[in-house]
Amino acid sequence: MAKVLLVLYPDPVDGYPPAYARDSIPVIDAYPNGQTLPTPSAIDFTPGELLGSVSGELGLRRFLEAAGHTLVVTSDKDGPDSEFERELVDADVVISQPFWPAYLTPERIAKATRLALAITAGIGSDHVDLATAIERGITVAEVTYSNSIGVAEHTVMQVLALVRDYLPQYRIVVEGGWNIADAVQRSYDLEGMDVGVFAAGRIGRAVIERLAPFGVRLHYTDRYRLPDEVEQRYGLTFHDDIRSLVRGIDVLTVHAPLTDETRGLLDDDLLSTMRRGSYIVNPARGAIADRDAIVRALESGRLAGYAGDVWYPQPAPPDHPWRFMPHHGMTPHTSGTSLPSQARYAAGTREILECHLEGRPIRPEYLIVEGGAYAGTGAHSYAKKD
Repeated sequence: MAKVLLVLYPDPVDGYPPAYARDSIPVIDAYPNGQTLPTPSAIDFTPGELLGSVSGELGLRRFLEAAGHTLVVTSDKDGPDSEFERELVDADVVISQPFWPAYLTPERIAKATRLALAITAGIGSDHVDLATAIERGITVAEVTYSNSIGVAEHTVMQVLALVRDYLPQYRIVVEGGWNIADAVQRSYDLEGMDVGVFAAGRIGRAVIERLAPFGVRLHYTDRYRLPDEVEQRYGLTFHDDIRSLVRGIDVLTVHAPLTDETRGLLDDDLLSTMRRGSYIVNPARGAIADRDAIVRALESGRLAGYAGDVWYPQPAPPDHPWRFMPHHGMTPHTSGTSLPSQARYAAGTREILECHLEGRPIRPEYLIVEGGAYAGTGAHSYAKKD
């Protein structure tokens, strides 16, 4: 029997919700690329419930305990005395979300002598030291596409919030004012701007599709160039690398995974080549940006705005400078954990667990590492390109 260690974010401050704003969530039949939705044998939750906090348990307890497995759920994940650290030593499976990641460092993996599978309930497995997982033969999997569209929608929302300067205008209303001149002195139209997309995978492609109707000029760079038909349909200009991309755009959206090549990429040097008054929206990973370089660029006016919902580390400490820098629109990594997204990644997590516990293959689109090497989606996104 297996011990499954599940790390989730804490429940709402006022307690687990007894009711929700809506009675149901829309039914999605397939992902835009034709990939099927998660296909577990069953689910033990109602779609639309809060599943990603500790009381929600991703709807896994009944399934696991009925089969004789042990489930430990905690939000206490940081430090040597955390519950996660204590329970990890004899865990067979670790599950966590990118929004509240349980960092599986080489040191922690060395202590977890029984660990065979690390699952990301969502997308993005950089909180697992993938090189060590490869060395140890640990399988790493995530629920690919489960929240991609939600992240793309969040990205578009933040682009518009920055360019239109929405947040200060909202505050004026809440504070009882009607200061129109103050409200519009930093407000622009998105129409006619040059928008660059860094990495045009599932999320980046969805952002392109959603921004195209705004009358923008779209640019992108990616390890893999999109088909000619797609470039023509959206009027895309391809750039060989991000340095070429950022020189001629007004808005940059970031959708690349965190790798050795992307870590700290948005630094002083790169930001200095952007148009003065550019905007950046980064829903990918916080460590792709140099924390202090972003602050300096906003304070100097090189950037007119920065938004996203990814930080490093997570959760961000109360004194993180991104909380206080000017002209930002940060959120606490919520883009991929809307209630509909939770239903999909909870179901996908159960599908991965069922396959693992029953000795069946995990579908390739979920795999990041398997058999001592990058596999499936991991081979496409994380492995170094020849």
